[in-house]
Amino acid sequence: MMHKKNPFATVLPEVSVSDDGTVRHLHLGSPWIQGSMRIAEPFALSLEYVQRMMVWLLFAEPAQVCRGHAMQLGLGAGAITKFCHKRLRLRSTAIELNPQVLAVCRQWFKLPPDGPRLRVVLADAAQEIRHPIWQGSVDALAVDLYDQEAAAPVLDSPDFYADCRALLTETGCMTVNLFGREALAERSLEGMAQAFGEQALWAFKPTREGNTVVLAQRSPTRPGHAELLGRAEVVRARWGLPATKWLRVFKPVAA
Repeated sequence: MMHKKNPFATVLPEVSVSDDGTVRHLHLGSPWIQGSMRIAEPFALSLEYVQRMMVWLLFAEPAQVCRGHAMQLGLGAGAITKFCHKRLRLRSTAIELNPQVLAVCRQWFKLPPDGPRLRVVLADAAQEIRHPIWQGSVDALAVDLYDQEAAAPVLDSPDFYADCRALLTETGCMTVNLFGREALAERSLEGMAQAFGEQALWAFKPTREGNTVVLAQRSPTRPGHAELLGRAEVVRARWGLPATKWLRVFKPVAA
């Protein structure tokens, strides 16, 4: 009998872990940090850009949040999935290509086992998100897909973003981490605008580390500052995220 070669064995980077006794980091075949966890607070969000990936909470009814479905493309250290599962009490799904990443997350980053409200799917995200079971089911989609070089998103085309849009409920939002040169971020924004429309896009100013978080709405809305501030105060009080500070650096892309 002929056996198919396992692509995971030769193509995907080796996963490693480092820590300084306070913060633990995930690496994919290079020194680049691909995710982090405060050892004393394994279900908190330790990186600024990861906190900003939760900005979709400003567009959600607080009482309805726990009834939603969150999906993460690219598990990393599992921070977003853990936060959505443990703190927000959401049904949570992560799609990850590399089985080593999943094993390391379970062993070193306190990722809970699969259960009724948590599922990790080992698959190519580009293919998996086209499966009919996911269409129109996701309230909060987090896209953070980088390889070991961390130079540009692995999936970043207008067609990919159109597939992401198809995942969302009518009130759903996608957040994307863009890391790297400004010109690459502009190209990514153009692809998202083709898929969602310019009026659907909001963006943060880049962090000191160079991460630009972008939000795209399935159904564009333009809440006023007072409404956003009220939501931000709820997010800060309920989940401990610095949401009121976000409003200083988070704006619609199209004026």
